Order: sequence, then C-alpha cells, then structure tokens
Amino acid sequence: MTSSNTKVTLSAALIVKNEAKNLKVCLDSLTGWVDDIIILDSGSTDDTQAIAEKYTSHFYVKSDWKGFGLQRQAAQNYVSTDYVLWIDADEVVTEELKNSILTAINENKKQTAYSINRKSWVFGRFIEHSGWYPDRVTRLYKVNEGRYSDDLVHEKVLLDKQIIVENLQGDLTHYTYDDLHHYLVKSASYAKLSADQKEQRGKKTSLSNASLHAFGCFVKMYLLKRGFLDGKQGFLLAVLSAHSTFVKYADLWIRSQPKRPE
Repeated sequence: MTSSNTKVTLSAALIVKNEAKNLKVCLDSLTGWVDDIIILDSGSTDDTQAIAEKYTSHFYVKSDWKGFGLQRQAAQNYVSTDYVLWIDADEVVTEELKNSILTAINENKKQTAYSINRKSWVFGRFIEHSGWYPDRVTRLYKVNEGRYSDDLVHEKVLLDKQIIVENLQGDLTHYTYDDLHHYLVKSASYAKLSADQKEQRGKKTSLSNASLHAFGCFVKMYLLKRGFLDGKQGFLLAVLSAHSTFVKYADLWIRSQPKRPE
C-alpha cells in the first residue's frame, strides 16, 4: 500500500493516426481521473490533432513510422508518471474498469502489472466467443518495470522478470471495425506487416501451409472457440479471419518467387 502522503500518478498513452472519428469518445472516457494523457501521432491528415489538443498539451508527432512496437516505445519516453495505461483510439474505458484501475493504482502493489479485458463490437453486436472474448491484454504497469517489444505488428508488453500480472475487473469496449471495407483495409495492412516481420526473420512458407493455417483458423474460431454462438457475425468473422490468415502466408510465399524479368 502507498502512504497517504504519496500520490501515485497515472498517464494514459495512445499512438494514433487519422483517428478523428474515434478519438473524442475515447478521451472522454479518460477525462477527470487520469493525471496525464500522452498522444503520439504518426502523421494524421484529419482533425486528430485539433481534437487531441482539447484534452492534453502533450501531443507529439513522430512520422518516421518503424512499426507499432517502436512507436509505442517512443510514446512511453514522454510518460513522466508512475503508471502508464495503454489505450487505442477505438477503445473506451467503462465505469467498472475505471474503478478497477483506480483501485489498483491506489493499492500500488509492488512488482505487479495488470491485464484488461477487451470486448469488441463487430458488425452489429458484441462478440462474446470466437476466441475474441475474453481477450485479456496487459495494458497497465509501472513505467520503470515494462516496455513494448520491437515488433512491427502484434507487439507485446515486456515486463521485468519478477513482475506478476493480475486481472482487472470491467471491460475495455473496443469498436474495432466500422464496416467491411474498414476490416479489409485494416486486415491487409496487418497482413503485410506480419509478412514483413517474418521475411526480416528469414522465414519462408508455402501455399499448402497457407491453406492449412487458414483452415485451422476457421475451425478454431467457429467450432473450438464456439464462434457459432456469435450468430451470423461469428460465421463472418471466422471466414474473414481465415482469409486474412491465408493472405498473410500467401504474401510471404509470393516474396520468394522469381522476380519480374527485365
């Protein structure tokens, strides 16, 4: 426990680009209870900056994008509080989660980080199965005890060895896709970054391997993770995820094929 004379401080940190549509609702859910908001932009061309500056004076730009992991590391360098809470612009902190976070900060346990449960709204409903819920991610930790990995995509929080992770109560609402076009664009971007990362690590694949991974993805999401209980959205997500998985491996395979002749 922290002493009554010591105030433990908390920053919310975001990396953003062209998030004008989502940012206000996200920042509204942080206003009044976090001590600081850190926003690192990677080159927005919409009203992201104007919206952000209504909530914080700590808005920065780093447009030389080198992947999600390094961008989060750069954002954390601006954090001067005891704890950092990571949140994306398309996420909203619920009241129950806010209270759980504040309780954890006030307790200020030694060598402890916290995981948060995301609940995603996709194509007209909250997804409660499909391997998407519960969806626990480590998002709250002491600044001097954790950092993000260098990964281009699917970056992870790396904690000091002695740190334990406890689960917080309450959901982080995640409005992940606006429509099918948004899904396809976002998925294509992640697929490319994933292939980039695998290529950099010297990995190769085949189309048969791509097909097996895609089939396995569908079976896991729709049957093993009971995606069928998420109705038509569950079926659609399983099909789309299988497609995205195939594209990710197919992209990597294509890179190993003969180049266009001169």
